[in-house]
Amino acid sequence: QVQLVESGGGLVQAGGSLRLSCAASGRTFNLYAMGWFRQAPGKEREFVTATSWSGGSTYYADSVVGRFTISRDRARNTVYLQMNSLKPEDTAVYYCAATLGPTIATLEKLYDYWGQGTQVTVSS
Repeated sequence: QVQLVESGGGLVQAGGSLRLSCAASGRTFNLYAMGWFRQAPGKEREFVTATSWSGGSTYYADSVVGRFTISRDRARNTVYLQMNSLKPEDTAVYYCAATLGPTIATLEKLYDYWGQGTQVTVSS
């Protein structure tokens, strides 16, 4: 069992930055690949980025390449999402998720555990 708690969301102006954190409980955290998803108002939840259980591999949605960076601190059981050059279209609730196994997953249905989400609002 893994419990995930996101933090770091908030209101930021376009062009600004935020760093989201996802703290995981459980001694098996390092057995899970981790991902970030987001859901904008009136839209389906979409994949943003993911990292392998080692943190050595990462993958990004085209919409965030070059602006967002995922990382994980295995000692602290925490995954981060550094978001730079934010745009109004990045406004959404951001969720972290865990999938058992070493490799990156981009499909929502492959994830076993989800956090409660944190709101990110980017003003123009």
